[in-house]
Amino acid sequence: MGEKIKKLKKIRIHREGNDQLIYGGFFLVAIAVILWKAFDTKIPFWSFMVVFGTIYGIVLNFYRCPIRYLNIDDTSNLVVAPADGKIVVIEEVEENTYFHEKRLMISIFMSLWNVHANWFPVDGKVKFVKHVNGNYHKAWLPKASEENEHADVMITTPNGEDILCRQIAGAVARRIVTYAKEGEDCYIDEHLGFIKLGSRVDVYLPIGTEVCVKMGQSTTGDQTVIAKLK
Repeated sequence: MGEKIKKLKKIRIHREGNDQLIYGGFFLVAIAVILWKAFDTKIPFWSFMVVFGTIYGIVLNFYRCPIRYLNIDDTSNLVVAPADGKIVVIEEVEENTYFHEKRLMISIFMSLWNVHANWFPVDGKVKFVKHVNGNYHKAWLPKASEENEHADVMITTPNGEDILCRQIAGAVARRIVTYAKEGEDCYIDEHLGFIKLGSRVDVYLPIGTEVCVKMGQSTTGDQTVIAKLK
């Protein structure tokens, strides 16, 4: 794979939120100015600012994207959390779409309050990217992995292992953004994509992979080592 190149993405607010935050900010300021000038009492102004200022703050928090780097020199056999959230599944499953064999599935559920940027879980090369339409079940339900709308990114590691990372839409999330491109090299520390509102990311690993997390454990994207490949 050659020397690992880390793209320094100095993103504080994710670009997926630019339009909403800019237009929302203009709306907030415009209405605030009108209310300030239109009434002798400032109660309408402050009521508006408290309600819509809080909503704007929640949206701003949702689109935050902290700068992170995994400070480990040898990442050749590591699998890192592709998202912030909580481990909701660690089990062996029959994966009959691509592998047609048992795989170890580790799933991370993202709540509304988590960072929603997604990172590549392993170093490697993107084998393919596939978007699949589907339902919008609650993301933590077992059937969500296969029945919900999702985006599949297959990554081949430098050691030749195929790792599937699946971004899954939930009951509220209705937009999955995937930056991964077929044939491109990918690395831990790089963004794989973004899911708007609470959802889930599944990682399918070879049987025999060492699991480094437990059920209910909180994860930090691009920081928490969730498994080690053989």
